[in-house]
Amino acid sequence: MMRSLLLGGLAALAVGAGSAAAQTPTLTLGLYGGSFEKTMRETVVPAFQKEFKVEFKYVAGNSTDTLARLQAQKAKQEMDIVFLDDGVLYQAIQLGFCAPLTDAPIYKDLYDVAKVPGNKGIFLGFDATGITFNTKYFKEKGWAPPSSWNELADPKYKKILAISPITGTYGLHALVMLARANGGSETNIEPGFKAMEKVAPNILTFPSSPAKLSEALQASDVAISVWGSGRTVALAKTGFPVAFVYPREGAVSLMPGMCAVAKPDASDLAQKFIQFNFRPEIQAVWAKEDGDGPANKNTKLDPDVAKLVPYGPEQVSKLVAVNWDAINKERGDWTKRWQREIEK
Repeated sequence: MMRSLLLGGLAALAVGAGSAAAQTPTLTLGLYGGSFEKTMRETVVPAFQKEFKVEFKYVAGNSTDTLARLQAQKAKQEMDIVFLDDGVLYQAIQLGFCAPLTDAPIYKDLYDVAKVPGNKGIFLGFDATGITFNTKYFKEKGWAPPSSWNELADPKYKKILAISPITGTYGLHALVMLARANGGSETNIEPGFKAMEKVAPNILTFPSSPAKLSEALQASDVAISVWGSGRTVALAKTGFPVAFVYPREGAVSLMPGMCAVAKPDASDLAQKFIQFNFRPEIQAVWAKEDGDGPANKNTKLDPDVAKLVPYGPEQVSKLVAVNWDAINKERGDWTKRWQREIEK
């Protein structure tokens, strides 16, 4: 009897061990919502799952939301990979949330500008922050497309302009480019705030996320906004009459970045998934579906896609890069001032 019980217990343990071994691993992604999440769920992840047996969970939000989750979960991180705008990625690295990248041959095929110093993050592709406008609305009004950052202050745009808060990258980029367009810079932001005071009366809403900004455009609550080239491409693909402008002072390089979250139980699959996103065929998906210019130099795009995104060494070299070291030192003070003087 005792022998039977013992054998039965051992068999149960063996079954339990087998079940644990067979359990499918899970990767949790902290990522942007909207078109980015749709592309991830419907195309990129299924392609990865054809090669690797892994389940995925999704935690959507803008970059500052994701960074806040990393800070809140510092004792035990839930997420395995996070997707963050370039400036916020640098913050996450400085705060110790990102693990070093595992070396892989695919990284040798990337533009140097896609590589983060210190090797604890990487940029998925190239977006640009510029001006997005409703082409149908502008045509009905007989207006030419905007061509300068300073045109955001034109009184004809009163209460039809949307700009994200300064806590979002688009609002921050607008402030910096208005400073640059008026003799300032990241280390001399005063001209930017003075210019933004003239823009403020035109702003109807400060959308808290790209999805909210998209909703405001589609509802025709606003007809012009500071937005990304990729977001504009995604909205235009729905048939909505919208176009993107590269202002003459330059469009800001907006590089969606990613890193593997530093955690004791980090899965090697997180590193493999990051590498997977740089395969030329996956880079082409990101360009077509989400408007991200490819970081992999070997990516080939169809002509109709290539004309919509930053593509190739010549276009990549023309994007304006902002000084994130200078910005991140002052960002807290700028945020308080913005909320007091602009978003009031």
